[in-house]
Amino acid sequence: MKTIRPLTLAVSLALLSVAAQAETVKIAFIDPLSGPFAPVGQNQLKSFQTIAELANAQKWAGEHQIQVVGFDNKGSPQESLTQLKAVIDQGYRYITQGNGSGVGLALLDAINKHNERNPGKEVVYLNYAAIDPDMTNSKCSFWHFRFDANSDMKMEALTSYMAPNKDIKNVYIIGQNYAFGQAVSRAAKEYLKRKRPDIKIVGDDLHPIAQVKDFSPYIAKIKASGADTVITGNWGADLALLIRAAKDADLKANFYTYYAVTTGVPTAMGAAGADRVKIVGNWLINGDVASGKEIVEGYKKKYNDDFYTAQTHSSIGLLSQAIKQSKSTDPKKVAFAMEGAKFQSLNGGVMMNKADHQLQQPLYIGTWSKVDGKAVKFDQENTGYGWKMDKKIDAYYAAQPTSCQMKRPAM
Repeated sequence: MKTIRPLTLAVSLALLSVAAQAETVKIAFIDPLSGPFAPVGQNQLKSFQTIAELANAQKWAGEHQIQVVGFDNKGSPQESLTQLKAVIDQGYRYITQGNGSGVGLALLDAINKHNERNPGKEVVYLNYAAIDPDMTNSKCSFWHFRFDANSDMKMEALTSYMAPNKDIKNVYIIGQNYAFGQAVSRAAKEYLKRKRPDIKIVGDDLHPIAQVKDFSPYIAKIKASGADTVITGNWGADLALLIRAAKDADLKANFYTYYAVTTGVPTAMGAAGADRVKIVGNWLINGDVASGKEIVEGYKKKYNDDFYTAQTHSSIGLLSQAIKQSKSTDPKKVAFAMEGAKFQSLNGGVMMNKADHQLQQPLYIGTWSKVDGKAVKFDQENTGYGWKMDKKIDAYYAAQPTSCQMKRPAM
């Protein structure tokens, strides 16, 4: 019989101990997987799963594994609360959501109440795209972390880019009638008045979210107003239909958008949007400072789809780093470790602001342009067009003051 040496036995026991302590950290993705916004939700779920696979392969969280599972909220705040209860009952301690600040605010309130009533069973909310500023201001929470720039930060960047352009004289604002769309409208008027008081706001429309099938009446109003520029926070199907109606009516105005990168919009724009549609975002794959080429190429090969949500990378990255640093998967310990944490994400160095849990990150302005193999190497939706990077705006420039009065639990 072979004798086991003491050193070999010690190593074996240590490996068994590590294996026993390793956990699968499950994240519940609560967003639309059916209905008008399903293509966006499905794309972003696959994006999260792609980054989780990368994190596991490279051991971002040490021996712990990250798993992201989708739960369909149908775009509804009420359905989201039903799904939240279900995932908590199933043992999930981390959730992520991004499509709709109305949903986000409902989840935030419910999570705060759950955590207050259930000490030791807390849940952390990783917000990757719900960007109503209130979520990191008056409604800020220790349990909530936002990985996208909020709508005020994006409007600060967008209007700073617009201000020197003297061709902009008449601006029309159009958006979805909920918290985010209202925040975009307010910020556009406020920031343009400060930076370019000569610009006229010739229209300001809010429409029902995910209900308008024909935007031609809105486009007719924009055309009649004499607007040379349109600002919109629309996303998904609402933006695709708006852009398509503008194309059909041969509207010559330039569009300044938050989410023209989202599924369905590139196809709706096609060649007609070239040099006329612009975007403000936290990452664009084309440009000298961009990283993530391997992720974009691998995602395209696997899904025949486009990876465009960089927040999936920073969300999984900062969470994994905090798990490793805190040597724990406990949400409270991990949340404390995420505060003030820095991470090298796809859009450069980012930092989770301790004061309000708003990620501080560079922002980028891009223009929809024909692929040329130089400034535009990657297209979207096989259109032959992609986003040409016009300007990088450093994190400190787009940063906004916060009214957050963070209440933290005892360590």
